[in-house]
Amino acid sequence: MTEAGNEDAIESVREWIANARSVAALTGAGISTDSGIPDFRGPKGLWTKDPKAEKMATLQVYMSDPEVRKRSWQWRLETERNKREPNAGHAAMVALERAGYLDTLVTQNVDGLHQAAGSDPSRVVEIHGTIQEVECLDCNERAPMRRALARVEAGEEDPPCRSCGGILKSATISFGQGLVSRDLERAQHAAENCDVILAIGTTLAVYPIAAMVPIAKEGGARVVILNGEVTEMDELADAVLRGSISEILPRLVPG
Repeated sequence: MTEAGNEDAIESVREWIANARSVAALTGAGISTDSGIPDFRGPKGLWTKDPKAEKMATLQVYMSDPEVRKRSWQWRLETERNKREPNAGHAAMVALERAGYLDTLVTQNVDGLHQAAGSDPSRVVEIHGTIQEVECLDCNERAPMRRALARVEAGEEDPPCRSCGGILKSATISFGQGLVSRDLERAQHAAENCDVILAIGTTLAVYPIAAMVPIAKEGGARVVILNGEVTEMDELADAVLRGSISEILPRLVPG
């Protein structure tokens, strides 16, 4: 394994990408922290600082407790008012795609910043859904998040579905909800068919999506892990890079 943070490691990874037929990437909360979006379980994470916040992401609690839903809508409204912008890490992923290296970008994030930066939506797999839309838990109808938030601003504390009266929530995958089969299939296919896999800003502790890394390794791909802290799969990596993602990731783009 290449030395963490070593200049030679960055050069090696850049060369691996340049010579790759196909690169896959898995991004987590760490790529968005430089945009001002906190992670969840890190030292300053949302759930670390406010354990009650995790209830908003637990489907059973969300459905059964109107107060949790009201709090969730206020949190979404506050998030919308403090909208974040993509950072240099997101821009680097766009550069990798447009240079013809990046085939598939699987993200655990729901913030939509990859697409906002310019990533081709057809290449992005939002494995945990998106905060940009709402869905009805009864009729499955989807609508833009902004439309629901306008109702909250107008005084509806827990706006119901306008089509069937059911419970609305963000179109994200909550605890207790299954992942979308098609998204899992796309992620697995990307891992099986890449020459290099980049695991960026993720502790690789959440399954089944963390399995992309061993799947890629077993297929002969080089594994590159870029994260601020130790991950659960560092031993599998051909290169581990520590430090600021928004500073290091742009340096990995061949050119």
